[in-house]
Amino acid sequence: GDSSVALQAQEEIIEMKDVFSVKLKRRCFAGQKKGGTLLGITIFKCLNKEENKLTDCAVHLNNLSEDHCQSWFRHLKEILNGFQNRPKSLKVFVNPSSHKREATHIYYEKVAPLFKLADIKTDVTVTEYEGHALSVLKECELQAFDGVVCVGGDGSVNEVVHGLLLRAQIDAGKDTDYVSKPVRAPIPLGVIPAGTTNILAHTLYGIKHAVTATLHIVMGHVQAVDVCTFSTPSKLLRFGFSAMLGFGARTLALAEKHRWMPSSQRKDFAFIKTLADLKPEECEVSFLPLQILQEDSREKDRITLLYLGSKDQWQKIQGHFLNVSIMAIPCLCSMAPRGLAPNTRLNNGSMALIVVQNTSRSEFIKHLKRYTSAKNQFNFPFVETYTVREVKVQPRLKRGPDAKENVCLNAEGNYPWNIDGDLMKEASEVHVRVHPQLIDLYGVNTDELESSQVTCNCI
Repeated sequence: GDSSVALQAQEEIIEMKDVFSVKLKRRCFAGQKKGGTLLGITIFKCLNKEENKLTDCAVHLNNLSEDHCQSWFRHLKEILNGFQNRPKSLKVFVNPSSHKREATHIYYEKVAPLFKLADIKTDVTVTEYEGHALSVLKECELQAFDGVVCVGGDGSVNEVVHGLLLRAQIDAGKDTDYVSKPVRAPIPLGVIPAGTTNILAHTLYGIKHAVTATLHIVMGHVQAVDVCTFSTPSKLLRFGFSAMLGFGARTLALAEKHRWMPSSQRKDFAFIKTLADLKPEECEVSFLPLQILQEDSREKDRITLLYLGSKDQWQKIQGHFLNVSIMAIPCLCSMAPRGLAPNTRLNNGSMALIVVQNTSRSEFIKHLKRYTSAKNQFNFPFVETYTVREVKVQPRLKRGPDAKENVCLNAEGNYPWNIDGDLMKEASEVHVRVHPQLIDLYGVNTDELESSQVTCNCI
């Protein structure tokens, strides 16, 4: 530096596991696309700004020597290329119809610039109809990509998850009509929240924030996650993470009938209307239970799952239920900060079965309100919770004059199911199995990344 400039040297330590890009810094004149006066190099790093929120920041290192800067640039790029989980090529699906039709804006304004900065190549498909992503995934060359990214809401994400896993079964030569032991998805999935509730994004990142989700993808933070298969006795319905029968499904079915309304309005309308017309479902629920033992109370993440009894030791409950929930992940959202199933985990090989028996409307509302608080949402005599690995649900169709009152049943008498925010209607028994760590999602980083450090004297 110039000795006449009285600047005090500042030392900052940058861990290379937090760096996602390095660029040569040049001064370019207006209209100049290449070249320019070399000023030094800029290091871009991921910064944990607040709880759960990630942001990017730049560290500028000034040096006018071309040889010196090129040497640093090559060496730092070498280190960055050594992080194996970081994607270099991504297949991206953008659902332009999600929520307030903001997914396209979110991707091109917030996500794409970070992918470009990290030198990640992208192949973008803007979906045009329901099932578009599924059809593309069945045909595209997945080996050309390091990961898949979905920009949209829960329905869009569920379609991509289902497509990825269905493609994995096809490539493995398995029968896709009925899958008892599915193979893992070949590449990870990234979720950019652009929907209304964004349950999977909240569960992965703890926040609805497109930049945070993008930086988890860029940094290669990969988390193995359990996935369920939802099947009838004759066919596979979907791969997914959660399902509801009863109140949660009726609300979605009613909202789908009012697609002409704005998203938030139709969901509020459907919620209030379904609550006003609250009716129980008569069904039989069979399940294979698990017992969770806490090995060490000081280590909350160490949980051992023990099978109870033999493989065929099913338990059965039947009656009139206001809601039946089956969830393999906690299902966090803004209205349920601890999750709809707070006692399960992303990858512990179990599901939460939550059964709400018939009760008064006022008591049911108290139960729903508890989800917005910190605890005790299941502390009611009419709510039963189980930790399970398989569930079979058999609704009992109503006969006689009462059957006409059920506005959610279609002409064939099928019951609505809410599977990850997607409406499905089935009259027969639905069999739900959990499959441990069936897919990798970009999100919580559970693996220790190799730490390299560079000490920079910034003048």
